[in-house]
Amino acid sequence: MKNKKLKYIIIAAITAIIILLVILKKAGYIGGEKAIPVTVEEVSVRDITETVTANGKIKPEVEVIINPDASGEIVDILVKEGEDVKKGQLLAKINPELYVSNYERMVANLNTQKATLANSKARLAQVEAQFLTADINFKRNKKLWDQKIISDSEWENIETQFKVSKAEVDAAKQSAIASEYAIKSAEATLKEAADNLNRTSVFAPIDGTVSSLTKEKGERVAGASQFSAGTELMRIANLNLMEVRVNINENDIVKIKLNDTAIVEVDAYHNQTFKGIVTSIANSAVVGATGTLSADQVTNFEVKIRILPESYAFLINPDKPNISPFRPGMSATVDIITKSTKDVVSVPIQAVTMREENVDSKEKEKQNKDFQKKSTHEYVFVYDDGIARMRKVKTEVQDNMYIQISEGLKAGEEVISGPFSVVAKDLKDEMKVKKVDIQSLYQTK
Repeated sequence: MKNKKLKYIIIAAITAIIILLVILKKAGYIGGEKAIPVTVEEVSVRDITETVTANGKIKPEVEVIINPDASGEIVDILVKEGEDVKKGQLLAKINPELYVSNYERMVANLNTQKATLANSKARLAQVEAQFLTADINFKRNKKLWDQKIISDSEWENIETQFKVSKAEVDAAKQSAIASEYAIKSAEATLKEAADNLNRTSVFAPIDGTVSSLTKEKGERVAGASQFSAGTELMRIANLNLMEVRVNINENDIVKIKLNDTAIVEVDAYHNQTFKGIVTSIANSAVVGATGTLSADQVTNFEVKIRILPESYAFLINPDKPNISPFRPGMSATVDIITKSTKDVVSVPIQAVTMREENVDSKEKEKQNKDFQKKSTHEYVFVYDDGIARMRKVKTEVQDNMYIQISEGLKAGEEVISGPFSVVAKDLKDEMKVKKVDIQSLYQTK
């Protein structure tokens, strides 16, 4: 009797345990899928501005490197760094002694050639007079010879003298012509010597400011030639128009156009921004020190952004209006605005993920069988009462935080925005998720 009663008790206990396990399983506490904690953000309408960000250096738009044409010792520098200069103003002098002596030698050579020309002309006049006498003698004796009054030998001597006299006239004429050419050559050489002498004085080619002075009085410089640019003496720049030169990656360069607006931040001026405009986009990539581009080298293109003067007018000292607040070589960051949209549906960038196209099992089997390449598309996970619904979307413009959704979502829906690793890799369609705030998420992690 006791054994029978114990048996009923055991059966009842087992039944109760089974019923409890079933209830717990249905409730999701046993054997069910564990909900993944995620952060959720509502799909909203906002303005989005797409930018390309880059770092660079401030440079003058116009900067001329002054390389003297004459070689020698610098005997005087008449300007200082930062000084304003006018076009044609004397900047420096190079020791002219060698050039003066060469100039004087060329003057003497020209005078010599002029004297030679005078002598050639005098010689020409002399031989022409002699030729007249020879010509008269030739004609008179020709008649005598025709009349057989003089012998053939006498006539031959007279004829020979006539030809010699004529040749002397021709030679004297050519000598005079040669002397004239020699004078022209001497004049050209003298002009070259004068130009070289004048080049010992260095003048400003443009109006501007001496932005750098690399040499001092007493140092030697090498003049520019067809084989060398010569020694840099100084630089003159127009500091009223400054630009930022940045290198843009090849993936972003296609987005930038001339006259695009840019926001410029200069490291030297904290918490202040200036306006700029794209004035130049390089057609060729920036080449490194080797002069070639390798396949694995990052490809960049130089872009120039002019800083608009009206955006920094408040920094200019009224007492010194020509002095720019920016100095060549300052570091700057630019945000080039490439696209701008208003009132568009958008989500956080991290909410969008690239996944293989969502197809049914038969289609997947067909793709694997035919060895077709699987296409990928952009998706988001919509939060639907604890379930993640995978949805295909089409994106457009994006900024640093948000991206425009042109197809697939509407304002007011909720999308899963984090953690990034979960959205990018772990999350699957119809997975259970649990909405938490960011602080709880980090505590859980």
